[in-house]
Amino acid sequence: MKTTYFKPVLDLAATGTKIKTLMMQKGITPRQLQVIMDFPYVQTIYNWFRGLNMPTLDNLVVLAQVLGVQMDDIVVTRMVEMVIDDPEGVEILSA
Repeated sequence: MKTTYFKPVLDLAATGTKIKTLMMQKGITPRQLQVIMDFPYVQTIYNWFRGLNMPTLDNLVVLAQVLGVQMDDIVVTRMVEMVIDDPEGVEILSA
């Protein structure tokens, strides 16, 4: 029996573009955000822009506050289809 599921996957590049766009709309520079976020290097923010990594959860909380949006407005996801083949049928879970 095959079952199809859809799961969200983080889109790092699109999230980085979104962060950059939101910052531009608010007039916040990468250097200003570096100071606000207390990062030793501005490169961290540029890495977000390029989709090399994502802000951590605690940084997303601050970023959302600074940008005046919800965290969901920053993070971009895409859905990926997964087909799971279960030849033995449906497994019943019990407590």
